[in-house]
Amino acid sequence: MANGQWFPQDWPERIRGLADGTLTPVVPKRAATVMLLKDTDRGPVVHMLRRRASMAFAGGAYAYPGGGVDPRDDEQHVRWAGPTRAWWAERLGVDERAAQAIVCAAVRETYEEAGVLLAGPSADSVVGDTTGEDWEADRAAVAARAYSFAEFLDRRGLVLRSDLLGAWTRWITPKFESRRYDTWFFVAALPHGQRTRNASTEADRTVWIRPGEAAASYDKGELTMMPPTIATLRQLASCATAADALAAAPARDLTPVLAEARLKDGEIVLSWPGHDEFTKHIPTDRPTDQPAGGASA
Repeated sequence: MANGQWFPQDWPERIRGLADGTLTPVVPKRAATVMLLKDTDRGPVVHMLRRRASMAFAGGAYAYPGGGVDPRDDEQHVRWAGPTRAWWAERLGVDERAAQAIVCAAVRETYEEAGVLLAGPSADSVVGDTTGEDWEADRAAVAARAYSFAEFLDRRGLVLRSDLLGAWTRWITPKFESRRYDTWFFVAALPHGQRTRNASTEADRTVWIRPGEAAASYDKGELTMMPPTIATLRQLASCATAADALAAAPARDLTPVLAEARLKDGEIVLSWPGHDEFTKHIPTDRPTDQPAGGASA
């Protein structure tokens, strides 16, 4: 049985277009996603959502809460606790403004899509239950961009707890994709007193599942996933607790992973450096040895 690797039907033609110069790569947008963990008697479980089948990008695939950076997160001062913006800039490989925006995107998107908020009244506290009507009104306003995340924190008198996040990996959508993202993946533990819910308009289902079980279901073709998702699940499977994952994060390599594609001997060879399991050989009637893609910047 084939595994659950997500593979759009238009990729071969787009790869050919990139190779012959008729396709201009789209500039990737900055994004962040959070692998939210909680401990159980059988080990940690991760919160995943299934994207609606109607979604143009990765419809039907399982993923983590996440999304693009709000440009206002670069510009507005955000109440902040934990490692400094300078520390995060060095860790993420960007400048301080971009670091603030990426970390904000991780926290904001987790709140928007899962109802979980990594923030508190002080640098050593976290909010509790966020399911009340007033919280939902604020969450919906943030999701609708009625006000920025910085404004939301100010309204609530909260500080963003950047110390509750661990940067895990970074993947960039292939150059031949029509929608491209430069995505930083983070790990975090579900705060005490909070619970997840499907607050996303893009998902039709959410689950808590052990990383190893999710990976096994992918291998059987039961769950569809994009390469970054299944790759991170396999990495998380070795963590005995959520705290173990957070402790492992600082040593993780954040060199971007970017797919490479080339046309050779009558087929497209598609690969992700360092992740051989995703390599695909796709027949084509237009053989060429010209590369389409390349090493990530």
